Amino acid sequence: MTETTLPAAAAGTWQLGSRTVNRLGFGSMRLGGSLDPNAPIDADRAIAVLRQAVELGVNHIDTAAFYFGATWSANALIKAALAPYGEDLVLTTKVGPSRDESGQFRPFARPDELRGQVEQNLRELGRDHIDVVNLRIGTGLERGTGSLAEHFGALAELRAEGLIGELGISNVGAERLAEAQAIAPVVCVQNQYGLSARREDDELLRLCGEQGVAFVPFFAVASGASGQSDERVAEVARRHGVTDAQVRLAWTLAQGPHVLAIPGTSDPAHLEQNVAAAALKLTDEDLAALDA
Repeated sequence: MTETTLPAAAAGTWQLGSRTVNRLGFGSMRLGGSLDPNAPIDADRAIAVLRQAVELGVNHIDTAAFYFGATWSANALIKAALAPYGEDLVLTTKVGPSRDESGQFRPFARPDELRGQVEQNLRELGRDHIDVVNLRIGTGLERGTGSLAEHFGALAELRAEGLIGELGISNVGAERLAEAQAIAPVVCVQNQYGLSARREDDELLRLCGEQGVAFVPFFAVASGASGQSDERVAEVARRHGVTDAQVRLAWTLAQGPHVLAIPGTSDPAHLEQNVAAAALKLTDEDLAALDA
């Protein structure tokens, strides 16, 4: 099977700066199999899922050092499954938020703490550089307040040193994107977004497309599902003989060639379904019904 025929390649590719990725990728947050950080994990299954994802053509994996539970961490599982890494594999992480060993969440780091967060990801992943690092905006510097310059500037310095390949930004609006772009090139915006979640970002998605910036929704399947929208999704799913989740992923990819999907799972069957959504082509009728 050539790379162009691998299932994850069915939706085409996008350029993240100097790196080419298939638009259907993988998010590692759910590798633990449960949102309960103290729940036991089947590490062998998680490692198998990661390897299976790559075998299916996934070459873009999203992670973070703060994705961990009592007995696992996403970065450690990725390293165990995939190191030494293939040359075409793009690892994207995010910095800004953090969690201490007890799991206590801290929403945003100081600028001088960002180097340590990047170096933590490097150690855990066993890399000498991270392909893409997103600055995720948190409390105190959310969509409209405070200065971004020191934080994004600190990451731009690490990029100049070679520790980071490309820069992205997360949990932002158009103003923050412009502010970051004035400091250093931005290859992607990662926001919560889906068929029935955070549709106020429709305009930001369009703007990213105009500027050649990837728009990478997280929780595209899991968030915002409710009521009437679910009924429309179910009807389109029945029409195509697929799952509701596959319809939501196909809708996400249909929003533009610059839109990437990073669904996550710890289940091999769900992984196959997610990747198969790359080949699901929704009709104009489908899209109109879903957006009604």
